[in-house]
Formats: sequence, structure tokens, C-alpha cells
Amino acid sequence: MSSAVSNNTKPVQRKKEVKEASPAIAQKNKNSILKIYSDEAKGLRVDPLVVLFLAVGFIFSVVGLHVISKLASKIF
Repeated sequence: MSSAVSNNTKPVQRKKEVKEASPAIAQKNKNSILKIYSDEAKGLRVDPLVVLFLAVGFIFSVVGLHVISKLASKIF
């Protein structure tokens, strides 16, 4: 049994066309979301550790208020 397909064929390589971005697209990409993390961003700058502590403190305050609420409902 002979195979009809030869293993000696080379894969066809196609040329990739690289198109230049238009000036409008280049300007649009300049104002991307990455600007938030740069020094050019306006607004309040807060250290991530401060945000972490504030979030954990908020969670503990909510849990604490729930516990106080349960204890107060049993007493009154």
C-alpha cells in the first residue's frame, strides 16, 4: 500500500502584511487605561497597603456591627 501524499512537501509560508496605524488610532492609544498607573494621572495617590488596611478595617467594622446587633436584639 503506497501513500498518495508525499511527506516531502514544504508548508506554504504566507507573507504577513503589517499595516501602519493611522494617526487617530495612535493618538487614541496614547490615552489608554495605562495612564491611570503613570505619574501623569491626576487625583489622589494612595499606597496599596493603605487601601488594604482600610478595606480590612471596613470588613471588621461590618462584622462587629452585626455581632453588636445580634447581642442587642437578645438583650432587648
